[in-house]
Amino acid sequence: MATMPAFFRRTEAAGFALGGDRSSDRNAETMRTAVSVRTGRDDCRLRPFPLEDVFFYCKKIDNSRLVRENDPKAHGACLSAIGAAAAIVALLTFALGPSVANTVAGYRLEALRAEERKLIDERRTLDLEEARLLSPDRLERLAQAHHLVTPKNNQIVHLEKSDGAVAMVK
Repeated sequence: MATMPAFFRRTEAAGFALGGDRSSDRNAETMRTAVSVRTGRDDCRLRPFPLEDVFFYCKKIDNSRLVRENDPKAHGACLSAIGAAAAIVALLTFALGPSVANTVAGYRLEALRAEERKLIDERRTLDLEEARLLSPDRLERLAQAHHLVTPKNNQIVHLEKSDGAVAMVK
């Protein structure tokens, strides 16, 4: 395998040797001397690269109009995969459902116990507040502050006991 310059040098030398284009003797003589000078080995030249004489051309291809044909086997495989996934999800739901329900019930029970403790504490504070407000000493002080006195006997009116009949105007 030869490099491109070596290939062209061979063809030029062969053309002149076979009596090729000899329009001017001077030009032909110059080429012969040039070819003969170049036939010697050049120690400074590099060896050729592998596949140096191979050229690759990039051709633009437009595949935008191509449409993929449907594969009936792929459709069936897709449906079977979806069915298998649904079955696995259903099995996991039935297997893990009770334990998840127990966990949720435990959290709810603990929240209700905390609420019960809070309500018991609130009831204790309300009972204490009620006892403080209804204490006889406090009621006596309030009565004196509002100038309330115990009624006399003639100020008390006792109502007659009703016989259960409907009230009427007299």
